[in-house]
Amino acid sequence: MRHADVYGWPAVPLPTAAESAEQDRAARAEAGIPERVLMEDAGRSAALLIQRLYPEGRVVAAVGGGHNGGDAVVVLRSLRAWGRDVAFVRAGSRLPDPFPSHGYELPELKPEEAAGSFAAAGVIVDGILGTGTAGAPREPAASLIRAINASGRPVVALDLPSGVDATTGAVPGEAVQAEVTVTFGSPKLGLMLHPARGACGRLVAVEIGFPPAAARAFGAELITPGWAAARRPARDPSGHKGTSGRVLVLAGSEGMVGAAAITAEAAVRAGAGLVHVASAAANRAIVESVVPETIFVDREAGLPPGLDALVAGPGMGKDAAARRALEAALEATPGKPALLDADALTLMAADPEALRAHAAGRPIVLTPHPGEAARFTGGSVAQIVARRPDVARELAERTGCVVLLKGQPSVIAAPGAPLLVNTTGSSDVASAGMGDQLSGTIGALLAAGLAARDAAGVGLFFAGRAADLAARGRSLSPRDVSAHLHLAFARPGARTPPFRLPFVSFDQPPRW
Repeated sequence: MRHADVYGWPAVPLPTAAESAEQDRAARAEAGIPERVLMEDAGRSAALLIQRLYPEGRVVAAVGGGHNGGDAVVVLRSLRAWGRDVAFVRAGSRLPDPFPSHGYELPELKPEEAAGSFAAAGVIVDGILGTGTAGAPREPAASLIRAINASGRPVVALDLPSGVDATTGAVPGEAVQAEVTVTFGSPKLGLMLHPARGACGRLVAVEIGFPPAAARAFGAELITPGWAAARRPARDPSGHKGTSGRVLVLAGSEGMVGAAAITAEAAVRAGAGLVHVASAAANRAIVESVVPETIFVDREAGLPPGLDALVAGPGMGKDAAARRALEAALEATPGKPALLDADALTLMAADPEALRAHAAGRPIVLTPHPGEAARFTGGSVAQIVARRPDVARELAERTGCVVLLKGQPSVIAAPGAPLLVNTTGSSDVASAGMGDQLSGTIGALLAAGLAARDAAGVGLFFAGRAADLAARGRSLSPRDVSAHLHLAFARPGARTPPFRLPFVSFDQPPRW
């Protein structure tokens, strides 16, 4: 089951529960696709994946009374037609209407047989609750979920694990712990957010015949390998260091030289043609020895002309001298894109009018973690973590900036554009200096000419991909990430869908 590569089409939307319901309604009412056709496509696609992943043993499904239950019946019927031993347990007082067995015998187990049947199954199929449910599961669904989780057998959830919120990712009560989740049409936004993401296991999205998503307004989309590769900047064959992007890194107060070195090295590894490091004079020897490719500038002695992008904040300090250095760097890069991180965020949170004024004249990317975002919003860290997509959108609209709100997963909001949700990286990056590395990576992409939202998305994806490829676990360091950027750029993700099934639009391993 364990695999490392994410696979994804260039455009994979992330609908909320309401958007998913509207997509389903439009498919039926506007495109004339019968509901039974969508159910057949969903169930047979899931059955084929189950047959490939779990080819042996009895398949036992928990069947609810709604659309997910109908999908589960199609799964069982298809597998039964292919020679598998199947059975189901009713998850409520009624069965799906219609019950699409098509004349095949699908044995129904008694409630008292459920726990034993689950424990003896080759694989369990969760078809209890769908995207339209909210709140904690009620009985008898809750007891059935507990029996599934206690079985010790692999579980495949249909569309989403029963008990998770398809929009927020909340888990308000009992929830199925799936080994694989096969989601129909597109992953739902909540499935990418914790704690729901932890219940999904391997997340596979399958195309089932919905009309093109581009014709509909979705509020979020995934940063997939296809998305990132399509936007990765190409080098001009006749280019040179002066045309490959000149980045100014304003980082590192006296005693905080590590932040400057990590940021600068990331910018170099991400392809910047020239990297200038403006830092405290006392940091010169260390920066030049650790990252000799850079040009050191005493931040108090004037800044070079002709810069293409600014990265400011890591270890910069928050005193009056740091604020003067930040203003000087912004003045030295008029109209050029800027990324503000760490200490620069703290300084700007104290002067929101100044931030809005700067954003009116240049593209700005803000890269806060939840604690830094709290300084802008006034909310608690817990509130921000619980509402990460909404907080990112609100902060982007308020400031006029692109906002990359860090977390698992990190999300990117830009005024008037769909939210971007990352698909790479894991808790391996939960260590000091990773934000500095990310800032340098995005800074190089800004200097290469990418639009702010694209640069943030591409940089976030490839930094996460480099972390995945480094495979150092808890020993991962920011410099490991930078050292593996070249592999990430060369190998963004899986090149073919799993099992070479063309209807798979997205495949992500568990986020550990």
